[in-house]
Amino acid sequence: MRLLKYPRAAELAAVERTLRAAAAGQGGTILVRGEAGIGKTELIERALDRTAGLRPLRAVGREFETELPFIGLHELCQPLLPYLETLPGPQRTALEVAFAMREGAMPDLFRVGLAVLGLLSAAASEQPIVCVVDDAQWLDHASTQALAFVARRIEHDPIALLFAVRGPGAPDLLDGLPELTLTGLGNEDALALLASRMHTPLDERIRDQIIAEARGNPLALLELLQNVGTAELAGGFGLPNALPVPARIEAAYRERLSALPESTQWLLLLAAAEPLGDPVLLWRAAEQLGIGIEAADPAEAAGLIDMGVRVRFRHPLVRSAIYRAASPDDRRTVHRALADVIDPLVDPDHRAWHRAQSVLLPDEDIAAELERAADRASARGGLAAAAGFLERATALTPDPGSRALRALNAARLKYWAGANEAATGLLAIARTGPGDERHQALVELLAVRISITSGPRLKDPAPLLDAARKLETYDRPMARQTYVEAFVTAMRAGRLGPPGLLTDTAHQLEEALEEGSSESSEPPDLLLKALIMRTIDGTMAAIPSLRRAVGAFLSETEQTDRFHHWVALAGATAMDLWEHDAWRTLSERQVLLIRRTGVLAALPSALHYLAYAHVLAGGFQDAEALIAEATTIDPTGNPSGPPFGDLALRAWRGDQEGTAALVERMIGPARESGEGHSLSVIDGANAVLCNGLGRYDAAFEAAAEVCRYDELGFAAFISPELIEAAARSGRHRLAKPVLENLTERTDASGTDLALGLQMYARALLADGPGAEDLYRKAIDRLARTRAAAYLARAHLVYGEWLRRAGRRGDARAQLRIAYEMLAGMGAAGFAERAARELSACGQRPYRPAAPPRDLLTPQELQIARLVAGGATSKEAAEQLFVSPRTVHAHLRNIFKKLGITSRLQLRDLQLDSPGDPRPDPVSGEGPEGSGDLREPDADATESRRYCR
Repeated sequence: MRLLKYPRAAELAAVERTLRAAAAGQGGTILVRGEAGIGKTELIERALDRTAGLRPLRAVGREFETELPFIGLHELCQPLLPYLETLPGPQRTALEVAFAMREGAMPDLFRVGLAVLGLLSAAASEQPIVCVVDDAQWLDHASTQALAFVARRIEHDPIALLFAVRGPGAPDLLDGLPELTLTGLGNEDALALLASRMHTPLDERIRDQIIAEARGNPLALLELLQNVGTAELAGGFGLPNALPVPARIEAAYRERLSALPESTQWLLLLAAAEPLGDPVLLWRAAEQLGIGIEAADPAEAAGLIDMGVRVRFRHPLVRSAIYRAASPDDRRTVHRALADVIDPLVDPDHRAWHRAQSVLLPDEDIAAELERAADRASARGGLAAAAGFLERATALTPDPGSRALRALNAARLKYWAGANEAATGLLAIARTGPGDERHQALVELLAVRISITSGPRLKDPAPLLDAARKLETYDRPMARQTYVEAFVTAMRAGRLGPPGLLTDTAHQLEEALEEGSSESSEPPDLLLKALIMRTIDGTMAAIPSLRRAVGAFLSETEQTDRFHHWVALAGATAMDLWEHDAWRTLSERQVLLIRRTGVLAALPSALHYLAYAHVLAGGFQDAEALIAEATTIDPTGNPSGPPFGDLALRAWRGDQEGTAALVERMIGPARESGEGHSLSVIDGANAVLCNGLGRYDAAFEAAAEVCRYDELGFAAFISPELIEAAARSGRHRLAKPVLENLTERTDASGTDLALGLQMYARALLADGPGAEDLYRKAIDRLARTRAAAYLARAHLVYGEWLRRAGRRGDARAQLRIAYEMLAGMGAAGFAERAARELSACGQRPYRPAAPPRDLLTPQELQIARLVAGGATSKEAAEQLFVSPRTVHAHLRNIFKKLGITSRLQLRDLQLDSPGDPRPDPVSGEGPEGSGDLREPDADATESRRYCR
C-alpha cells in the first residue's frame, strides 16, 4: 500500500501540471524538497501514475558515490545511448568521454550539457520524457551541473525534470529552479493513515504518542507500526526511544534486515554497495561470495528491493540503512568482490573506486590506480570526483613523500571545486611529507589562497607576495600568476582595505620583480609592470606602458589561450585608457576563450564585462541578451566579479527599482567580503542613474565617492558624470580639479572617446561662446567612436545649453537627435530629459518607430541574427546552448512578430545594434526616413546655419 493514501491535493496537482505540460510539448522542472520519508518519491510516483504518455528515466544520488563523475548522469541517460548518433560530432565525443566510453581530452563542459539536452530532445521527439532524480542532494557534482544546465533550457521540449531533494539544502547549481516543499501530514491525515493500518483497538494515549513521534512523517509512522506489534500497542506497550528522522527509519529497516537469511543480507549489502544497479555485475559478485539466486526471494518478498532490468531499492533509505548497518569488514568484503568482477579495460574508474573501498591498510598499487582515475576524471571535467579519488589515494599511499605530493594535488582540486575545509585537511598532510622547497612553496601558496577566499573579508595580499617570491626560482609562470593575484586582491579591497594597501602592494611587487626575472616582452609581464607603474607613479606616467600592454594582448590572436586568465585585466586596462574598441575586442575574446575551455564559473563575469561595452555602444538589447545568458549560467546573480553589465544597463535605462534591487543584493556581500571595488561599481551606476533622472545632487554625491579612488577601468567613465552633476547643481568649483585631471589623462590617451568625453566635460563647465565650440567638438569626436550612448548624451547637453541660451530652433535640432537616439536604444531616463527639453522648446516629442530588433526578446534577437547569418537550427542551438526545438519555437515567434514567413527574409531586416548609419553629428539630419519628428518649424533654416 502506498504511503500517500491521503493525497496532498495541491502538491500533486502542481507536479501533474508540469508532467501534462511536458506531454503537450512544454518542458518544465520541479524540485521537490522535504525530509527523509516525508513522501517525495511517493508524490512523484503518484503523479507519474496519473499522467499517461511519458517515458520515465531515473537516477538516484547516493551518499557514498559522489566521487564518481557523471555516474548519476550516466544512470539517467543509459537507455538513451542509441540516440548518440543523432548528435553533432563534438557533442557526441564530449558525452562519450564524460561517460568513459572513449579516451579524450577534457570535454567542453557546455558541450556536455548541450549533448545531454540534445540526447533528451532527440528521444523526446518520439515520446515525451520525464527524468526523475531521487536524492539529488547526493548526485555527483558533474551530473548536477549538466542537469541544472538542461533544466533551464527545456521550455520548448516535451521534457520534465523532477528532482527529489532531502532536507532544506539543495546543491547550489539547482538554486532558482521551481520548488515544491513537502511538510508533515496534518494530524487528521496522520490519524487516518494510522487507522488504515491498525486492525485492533489502539489506546488513545499510545496513538497520540505514535502521531507525535512520527511528526507527520508518513514513512516514520508506518515503520514505527511495523516494528511494534499491534497486540503490544493495544495493551499499552511503551514506544522505543525516539530517534530523529531519518535515523529512526533506518533503524527500523535494520530490524527488518536482521530477520532475513544471512545470504539475503549479503546480497542486499552487495546491491547497496554497487552504484550502477547492474544486475549482471551484482550476480557475478554474488557468485564470488557463494550466494545463490534464491537469496533474492526473501528480499523481494519483504518489499526491500526489485531485481529487474536494474536493481532498485524500495526507498533510498533502505540502501543507506543496509550499508550503514554492515560492519566495516563486511563492507570491504563486498567492495572487493565487486572490484574483482569489473573489467579494468572497460571501466577502470569504477573498479578503482571499489578497490579503494576494499582495503584498510596502505596499498601503493591501489593508490596509483586511483591517481590514474583522478587524471581521467579531471580530463572529463570532474574536478570534485578527481579530488575524491586523490584524497582516497593519499590515505592509501605508504611512502611519505608520495603521500605528501598526492595530498597537495588533492587539496588543489578540492580548492578548485570549492571544498576549502577538505583542502585544508589535505594540506596538513602535504606539509608533513619530506617534500622539496618547491613543494613546500606550493603548499604555502594554496594555504594562502584558501585563507583569502574562505575568510569573512579579503585578507592582506602580503602572504601571496611571499609565496610568489619563493616560487620565482622553481615555477616562474606560477609566481607571475600569484603576483597578479596579490595585486588584484589589494585592488578589489579598494576603499574597504587599509589606507595605502594597493600602493604598498605595488611597491613590494616592483621590488620582487626587480630581484627576480629579467626584462620580458610577454604580454602578462608588460601588463603587470604597467599596472605597478600606474599605482606608484600615477596614471599619466604609466599610459605609454599601459597602451603597450593592451596592444600586446590584442596582437596575441593565435595564442591567446596561453594568457586567458589575464585577458579580463587587459580589458579593464583598455577601459582605463578609453580604448573602447580594444576593451570590446578583449571582452569578446575572453568570452570565446572561456566557452572553449569550459570554465563555467568564469563566464558570467566575462559576459557582464562585454555587456557593459555594448551598453556604451547603445546596444542595450545586445547587453540584455548577454546578461540573460549570465543569469542562466549563474541564477544566483553572484558572478565571480561585480555584475558591471547588469548595473550599467539598469542605470542607463533609468530603471530605479531594478537598480535598487540589484544594489540591495550586492551591497551586503560586498561589505562582508571586504569588496570595496564593488561599492565603487554601485556608486558609479547610481551616478549614471541619477543624472538620467535629473537628480543631480544625488548623482554628484555618488560620483564623488568613486572619484576619491583612482580605481582601474570603469572609474574612468565616472569623472564626466561628476562634472555633469556638478554643472547642473551649482558645484562648478568642486568639479574643476576633477576636470583638470580628466583633461590631462584624456590628452595623454588621445583616443576619440577620451577626447570626446573631455570636450563634453569642459563644455559643461564653460562660460560664454566658447562652450558651443566645445560641445560641437565633443559631438564630432564621439561620432567617430562606437560609443553611441555618450554621443546621444552630447547632443542632449548641447541642446540643453542652446535652449538656455534662448536659441530654441537650434536646441530643437539637437534635442530631436538626442531624443531619437536615447529613446531608440532604451535610455529612458535620459530620453525623458530630452523630451522635457523639447516640450520647453514648444515641440511635442514623438517616440521613433521601433526597429525590428526592438520587437524581439534578447534570446529571439540572438537566434534571429544567427539564422540571418546563415546558421542552421542545430548550429544556432549549439552556440546558444539550447535545443534545436527551442530554436524552432523562437523562430515561430520571430516570424509572427516581424510579419515574415521565411529565414531568407531575416537577412533583409536591420537586426544590428544602433550606430550605423548615424545622423550627421552637427547638422542634426538623420538618414532618409529616420525618425518621426518632421513637423516644420520656423527656426529650421536658422538652426542649420548656426550648427554648420
